[in-house]
Order: sequence, then structure tokens, then C-alpha cells
Amino acid sequence: MTEEASRTITDETMRELAGHGCAAYPFRQYEEEIGAHALQAIDWHWHSEVEFVFVREGTAVCFAGSERHVLPEGSGIFINARVIHRLEAEARAVIPNIVFSPAFLAAPDSLIYQSYVQPVLDSDSACLVFSPKEDAQKRILDALLSVLALAQRKSACELETAERTLRLWRTMLENAAIQPRRLPADSSAQARARLQIMMQYLQTNYRRRITLEELAAVVSLSKSSVRNLFQEYLHTAPIRYLVEYRLRQGAKLLANTERGVAAVAKDVGFEHAGYFCRKFKGLFGMTPKEYRKRTSGRYAAPQPDAEQSPPPADIFPPGSAREIDKIADFCIMNCSE
Repeated sequence: MTEEASRTITDETMRELAGHGCAAYPFRQYEEEIGAHALQAIDWHWHSEVEFVFVREGTAVCFAGSERHVLPEGSGIFINARVIHRLEAEARAVIPNIVFSPAFLAAPDSLIYQSYVQPVLDSDSACLVFSPKEDAQKRILDALLSVLALAQRKSACELETAERTLRLWRTMLENAAIQPRRLPADSSAQARARLQIMMQYLQTNYRRRITLEELAAVVSLSKSSVRNLFQEYLHTAPIRYLVEYRLRQGAKLLANTERGVAAVAKDVGFEHAGYFCRKFKGLFGMTPKEYRKRTSGRYAAPQPDAEQSPPPADIFPPGSAREIDKIADFCIMNCSE
């Protein structure tokens, strides 16, 4: 049966905390409208389950691993297990989807799993896009729609869901170009682990000034390698990831506390309230005060943060947004221009 998906909650490594099904039946189907999520996006997360998404209405954009795909109405995508991903849309986009453990298909120690499931999990295919314009891919979409159609039934149909999901998997194996792994099995996993460690470090220390050199030292990489990792997997620069994270934390404080805008800005790492307001409006499309009026008490409760003192004064003077890029080039990740 279909369930409404709630806000995506993750741990410090961006692993989604919500379970999908249960140990006895590790399968769940969702009916989601991307616009219902904050900033019209299902934000970065990953899970040990695989996922199939169908775009029923509108156009969605999916970032999966190092790939970016525009998904028009009628198309779909498979997202492999443990692949960090994000879905967003500029307008209304309805995306029914199924998320299930690979063990839902067969027992991990079985011949079926080792021969037909594990090779996909171990492949270089972070995701697979299906277009209704291609006959082979349309067969996969039809099989996916067959699974999704079961949600319309009022009674439980676990056995038929399992049967149709197996058929979907077989159809994908027969019709999709799954890339065999070319790199060592732990290569991409190590890259993702380092990225997650850096993301966790930024989320823990976002209130204070952080240099790119400091961030690189956390994972024993060069500064250029750090930039490349963020660009490859998150399609952004470390400085922009940090600024956006600070703004999201600020949004939570605006919605759930009565602290003034200047105090909120300082609490989340911005020395200058004016710059915080400009960047906030650029991300959320409204001023902090307007956001507070619209969302007061309705923002998802943030995970508790450690109490920290306000950040030190910024060593860089206020300037234009272009100067922020210059600061990033100088490897400085601080709280304002």
C-alpha cells in the first residue's frame, strides 16, 4: 500500500534514518510530490536499499552519485544501494517510488542473489535512467508501473508485490546497460566515505571559521581533491555547501525560536546579518522575517546541536557575492564575505 513520505531525516553521514518496510517485509512504496518538501527538493541522502522512481507529473532533476539527470514526465530512474542522491523540481512533480532491500528479491546467500542481485549492487551503475521513447527502457517502465499499480488495491497483496518486483528486476537486467565495475570495489566507497566525513565535520563545526586546508586535513587529501569530491558527488563547492547548510540551520531557528534575525545569523556562523539576509532570500525566495511568518512552528524539528558560543569575527570585509567565490578560491570557508 502507498504511504506518504515524511521529511527526509539523515544522520551526520547523510544516511537516511527512516526505515523502509521492516525485517519481515523490507519493501515500501511512496507517493511523493517534490514541491511538498522544503525548497522543492528531497535533499541529499543515501540508504542501503535500492530505489525505483517514476515521474508521473512534471519534470524532476535527480542527482545520483556524480551524475545529474533531468527526468521528464513518463520517465523513471533506478538508484543503486548506498548511492547518495537528491531529487528536486522547479514546479509540481509527482514521483511515485518504491524502496526495498535487495534481500527482498532473494536471500543474500542464495544463488539467485549472488548471480542476479549482487552484480548490480557491485556495478559502476550509480543509477539507470529509463525513457518511454526507447523500447527496451519502456519495458522496464511498464514493469515498474505494474508494481506501482498494486497500491490502488485496498487489500494487502504482499505475494503479488514480491512477484512483480522480481519481474521488474529481471526486466531491468534483460534491457538495461548495467556497467560492470571497473575500479576496485572499495574505491568509490572510500571516496563517498571521505565525503561523508567532511560533510559531518562541516555540520559539526559550521558555526566557526573553517579553512579548506583544515577540511582537507581531516581526510588526508589535498585541497584540490576536496574540491573535486564535492563537485563530483554534490555538484557544488565546499564553500557553497557550508553556506547553504548554515542557511538551513538558520531557517530552523527562525521557525522554532523567537530569536532576532541578527542573533540567528550569528548563531549559525554569519558575522554580518545583512549578508545572511541576502543569501537567505536567494535560497528561500523570501526574507528571514517573511519565512518566519509563513513557517513559524512548522519546520521539522532539528536534531539537537551541541551548545557552542557565537563564532569569532570574520576576517574578511563585506562585499559582493562574487567576492565569496574569490574567498573560496583562496581556500577560506568563513561565515561572510
